[in-house]
Amino acid sequence: MATFYTIHPETPQTRVIEQLKDGLQNHAVMLYPTDTVYAIGCDLNSKSALQRVRQIKQLSNDKPLTFLCSSLSNITQYAIVRDSAYRIMRRLIPGPYTFILPMTKQVPKLVMNPKRKTTGIRVPDHPLCQSLLETLGNPIISTSAHIVDEDTLRRSKPYTSRFELFDALEKVVDIIVDDGEEPGYETSTILDLTTEEPIVVRRGQGWERVENFVVEVN
Repeated sequence: MATFYTIHPETPQTRVIEQLKDGLQNHAVMLYPTDTVYAIGCDLNSKSALQRVRQIKQLSNDKPLTFLCSSLSNITQYAIVRDSAYRIMRRLIPGPYTFILPMTKQVPKLVMNPKRKTTGIRVPDHPLCQSLLETLGNPIISTSAHIVDEDTLRRSKPYTSRFELFDALEKVVDIIVDDGEEPGYETSTILDLTTEEPIVVRRGQGWERVENFVVEVN
């Protein structure tokens, strides 16, 4: 059963952040709120936790895992960022945007697309995420908490409340973080920045800020 932590949505308590950091450093898998949807995550550097996240989400090893970084400068430690991508990201960070980028050797193979050597990175506009990233000192995996149904292979319907979400996942994660806010339903906008011209892979939150300077995939 998961350990529950209640945290203030705007000013996360230092004591709780330290407890969450300790759990992640000990290979815990966490259910936590972000600026888009509730996410399942772990320390980027924990191989055993990464494998569990894949099992929970029923993701094959060729499906990349998005992770959170604290800032644009932090992203450059884990991804190859060309000048054109840097200019776009600087306009949008922090916020509800996932950037597809080529990864450096700092990123575990379990995280990236094995053929393209890419994955998604976000800089969230969320007090808990930012506090935890700063305290942990490592990126945190961030994959939507919605699970694929084993029988139909379809994504489950959005949870109607955070309590329904907690009940569904408390037996498969180690930590559940409750900031008192209900889960969002709209995911991030995904931009592929591996080429000179940015390409939108998925419309989501914040789409209106990018629709005038990206090429949309049909």
